Amino acid sequence: MAIPSVQQLDQPEPLHQVMAKDKPEDCLPCRVTGAAAFIGLGTYSYFSGHAQLKAQQAKIMQSKSMFGIKSRQAGITTIALSLVGMGVWRLVN
Repeated sequence: MAIPSVQQLDQPEPLHQVMAKDKPEDCLPCRVTGAAAFIGLGTYSYFSGHAQLKAQQAKIMQSKSMFGIKSRQAGITTIALSLVGMGVWRLVN
């Protein structure tokens, strides 16, 4: 193996080569575990969030907040779907 010259060492390696070398390969159990965690968290947040909204519905209606039940439900559903989507993406990629 030849020793590189100072000029060769002074040149930065192209970014695409560094990224290609650095890309780790995930094993299937790692991807399944990560996907299950995200999907489980999304499912839990959906059901627990909607249950809490239902329990607090009277207080929310009395508060005259600009964020009513529908907007809060939409927020919880959006967060839950995002987490489930991250789980599916983790499983596929």
